[in-house]
Amino acid sequence: MNPAAVISYAKGDGDKLIGRSLLECHNPESRDKIQQVVDWFAVDESHNIVYTFHNEKQNKDVYMVALRDDGKLIGYYEKHEYRNAETMKQYDLW
Repeated sequence: MNPAAVISYAKGDGDKLIGRSLLECHNPESRDKIQQVVDWFAVDESHNIVYTFHNEKQNKDVYMVALRDDGKLIGYYEKHEYRNAETMKQYDLW
């Protein structure tokens, strides 16, 4: 978690989430989607960003973005774009 995430998730324990698996914070359906995207990221270095959902309450789109070190996948982060809804299909991996 970066400093912005600690603030954003302050009601859900914020900095106490550091070092814990993010999968613990998600339901089984979300865990499956996260794993599917991580697996897709790992297949090819060109697989780097996926649109995941639009939050209507905050009018933002959320993406998963691969984090790499010398091309090796080391994780991902969520990118939040405050704007009108994305027109790309959700989880369009191919």
